[in-house]
Amino acid sequence: MLQEEVLHLFPEAMRGRWRKVAGQAEGLQEIRLRTQAPVTVLIRNREWFVNQQGELMDRQPVEAGSSPEELEEVLKHLCQYSIYAFADEIRQGFLTIQGGHRVGLAGQVILEEGNRIRNMKYIRYLNIRIAHERKGAADSVISYLYEKGRVLNALLISPPGCGKTTMLRDIIRQISNGTAYGRGVNVSVVDERSEIAGSYLGVAQNDVGIRTDVLDGCPKVEGMMLLIRSMAPQVLAVDELGSEDDIQALLRASGCGCKLIATIHGNSLEEVKNKKYMCYAVNNGLFDRYIVLGKRQERCEIEGIYDREGRACLS
Repeated sequence: MLQEEVLHLFPEAMRGRWRKVAGQAEGLQEIRLRTQAPVTVLIRNREWFVNQQGELMDRQPVEAGSSPEELEEVLKHLCQYSIYAFADEIRQGFLTIQGGHRVGLAGQVILEEGNRIRNMKYIRYLNIRIAHERKGAADSVISYLYEKGRVLNALLISPPGCGKTTMLRDIIRQISNGTAYGRGVNVSVVDERSEIAGSYLGVAQNDVGIRTDVLDGCPKVEGMMLLIRSMAPQVLAVDELGSEDDIQALLRASGCGCKLIATIHGNSLEEVKNKKYMCYAVNNGLFDRYIVLGKRQERCEIEGIYDREGRACLS
């Protein structure tokens, strides 16, 4: 139960303060803890302060914020009192914990030769992002992703916070399990930031389908080719394209016969077309479908679905 999962994010001695927040679990999006600053939570896109008694307030409380010791205790609890075991994730600035919830970290970075991040210490800022699995999120688009029973290459375009990863996850689940438009197929996911499957100790915490294999915490470029060699996927899925290398890896995967499902940050198809590293892929028809998400009056919605020539499929 999500309410219990939220409560158990905190050490037992602290849970009394968090019971009211946990009671809002279905709408809870973020919990932000900052040393010597007020605790804030995001519930249904509205920010609230949380005082020492656990009450939600619309204005800053008078008492001081969390102490460094309190944040350290929360972090130790989240790491099951073995921070060393999570050192690789901490170095990347986030943890994925049981339930698929994600904890962003900030503090003092320790650099090694070549200015690469070796570790992080004095972690004084935590952003706990609550995972909400929304089965059926892709119901309104799934029919557009098939042609004569075969999966089409698709790119989801969305500004931050409009649910592109949630939709991607449900597309993966449905394609993997099979739909009214096509049989289930083998799907491989490169989950670079552990946001799609939300893997914990290698096990997907989110339902990504019965024929899905997940490579967790691996960079997209290396991960795509590794999965093609090792898992022989029929569909390859990745989140947040962001470089020429990502596109080249997709082109290689497509050349191996994989169908592609991917996402990218953007406000429109035109904006994505104008990204330098996307020009070749768009102009040469790599993607058969473009699904554009947006936000209107604080509601996330589908703004358009387009074919490879940019013609509207959805009126």
